[in-house]
Amino acid sequence: MNDTTMLYAFLGVALLCFAWKTLVNRYKLSAIPTVGCYFGAPHRGLPATLQKGYDKHRGSIFKVSTWSKWLILVSGPQLIDDLRSASDDELSADTALRDTLQMEFTLGAEIFENRYHLDVIKSSLTKNITTKLMDVRDEIETAFNDHIIAKTDEWVTVTAYPAIMDVVCRTLNRMLVGLPLCGFQFKLARVEFTVAYTTGRDPDYLDLNKEFTINIMETARMLNYFPSFLKPILVQLFSEIPRGIGRGYKHLGPLFKDHLEKEARYGKDSPEKPNDAVNLLVDYSRNEPSHAKRIRSMVLRMLLINFAGIRTPTIAFTHVLFELASRPEYVQPMREEIEATIQREGWSKTALGKLRKVDSFIKETLRLSNFFSTVMQRKAMKDFTFSNGVTVPAGSTIAVPLAATHIDPEYYTDPGTFDGFRFEKMRDKEGMGNKHQLISLDSSYVLFGGGGRACPGRFFATHLLKVMLVHILLNYDVQMANGRARTDERTFGKVALPDPKAQVMFRKRR
Repeated sequence: MNDTTMLYAFLGVALLCFAWKTLVNRYKLSAIPTVGCYFGAPHRGLPATLQKGYDKHRGSIFKVSTWSKWLILVSGPQLIDDLRSASDDELSADTALRDTLQMEFTLGAEIFENRYHLDVIKSSLTKNITTKLMDVRDEIETAFNDHIIAKTDEWVTVTAYPAIMDVVCRTLNRMLVGLPLCGFQFKLARVEFTVAYTTGRDPDYLDLNKEFTINIMETARMLNYFPSFLKPILVQLFSEIPRGIGRGYKHLGPLFKDHLEKEARYGKDSPEKPNDAVNLLVDYSRNEPSHAKRIRSMVLRMLLINFAGIRTPTIAFTHVLFELASRPEYVQPMREEIEATIQREGWSKTALGKLRKVDSFIKETLRLSNFFSTVMQRKAMKDFTFSNGVTVPAGSTIAVPLAATHIDPEYYTDPGTFDGFRFEKMRDKEGMGNKHQLISLDSSYVLFGGGGRACPGRFFATHLLKVMLVHILLNYDVQMANGRARTDERTFGKVALPDPKAQVMFRKRR
């Protein structure tokens, strides 16, 4: 039997297994109504299908056929609460993410066997917002100045999406690894030594993280079309991920090795040691079985943290910028709020929390941008019965339709119309002062998920979006290039990206 015959035989067996699995799953899920199918092509089919299902089965459950599985959708406050309150051994968010990103074949399954990178995100990003807010502001200002050489008497045109990705990447890594040669000192047993960070604004390191973010999504989407036995081969032949990991070692390997060597020499405890991502990864990785695996684990997790921290804020703020450039009537009210608040409170986390108009404008933009078709994705680890009596069999993938939820007239008045200060007005009602913030979690606004598995980086992300918007409002006038209104998204699979070629014009404020 030659190689070609063997390949066809393997493909035939895989196809038969797929067909059998589909028939079995169809029987198990027969009680759940079907609404259309979706096979992952870059078109708007999935959002339209999900809206159709939501309109017909609101408050209940329906399913959509995809290339490799059934996608089960739930809606309404009660079922969303069932989803968010289910335990990990019932409905697992981690396993669903692992499947979506094809972790066994992209970064390795061991990443999810011990998820200490989530603790690093919470500690290095969330808890450091207050202490590093001025670093965030400084990096945003520096990055925008590098991209926008603007003057008060002329407009400068910028391709928005790549510029925003660069700003986000630089700001995130200012928090994670610091500036080049920005050292800190340990003081142990009268010994002082300095560890120098060298990657904060290194162009190759920043490019690596931006490219790695895209490569993971492209590779995962490709692998979903093929049987498991072909996936390791496809990753090696067609994916840039192995090369990206090699570049990650080049930048991060020496940094982690240096930390480990000095820790072994002088001890691990020091009040001088900063609470940043590098040190936290060193602390949390102590149970790795060997030195080499410890280095590999820390490199992969830093790349994964960048993946999580770059992609969503970039998409989100590009949408915000497009709305700002298309809706000049919102500029002056937000500027007045910002200037009055900063004059009263100074530049602080407290001041950002009091920018109700800014918070509302961002939240309303993201309510209607719908850059994810589904959120709160879970994998059923065992048969699970929802409160309405419907049982979903083990192995099923369950999610909430984002766009349909966010334009539900039961939740929002005139839901299809952009009202930048919608949530500010909702917060003005008695007892609602804290409920409708961008950071808030409830069944009517599900972008950040809910329950114990809500997005761990959402606190940093929301502050980042606010500081970026405040910087633009205080320093620039903006408009869409060529007098055009904001551009439509480009839908790829379950993600709707803002037009990557759309341009925005900037002019220094007079």
